[in-house]
Amino acid sequence: MTEEQLKNKSKFKYNMSFYYQSTIIYFIVFAAYLIIRGEFVENSYTLITKDPIIYLLAAIVVISLFALIFNLYRDKYIEFSDDGINFRDKFKSKLIHKNEIAEIKLSKDRRYPKTKILRFIILKLKSRKRPIIIRPSDYENENELVKKFHQLKLEIEGL
Repeated sequence: MTEEQLKNKSKFKYNMSFYYQSTIIYFIVFAAYLIIRGEFVENSYTLITKDPIIYLLAAIVVISLFALIFNLYRDKYIEFSDDGINFRDKFKSKLIHKNEIAEIKLSKDRRYPKTKILRFIILKLKSRKRPIIIRPSDYENENELVKKFHQLKLEIEGL
């Protein structure tokens, strides 16, 4: 690839911080509940296993850990190239060419009109009735992703 192609091509990985944080918080709550709920009898700690809350918290920790591992394995990201936008993960890839895009809307949150944070990027395609909605906050390098979509919007409006 030439330098110009590398410059136009960029990759934005799915942000996994929510999954990490939620798994850690659920595990801490589970461990704290085990410590508080357990009994100290004659200098030994015995666990109360008949408590349904322990099972509920354990199930929540296991489910959040499974979701974290699955999303790490999936390796989801958005890639920009000269051809268009490529939505990729480990299992599939969807390339949307620039000429397939009818319109790109960059919307802000209506509750907070003075903030610069964009809540949604809406891609309307010529061949599809329903638009594709992307939340930039779900991806790493949110500001760069918004800039790339803004550049793409200007290119499409110029066509």
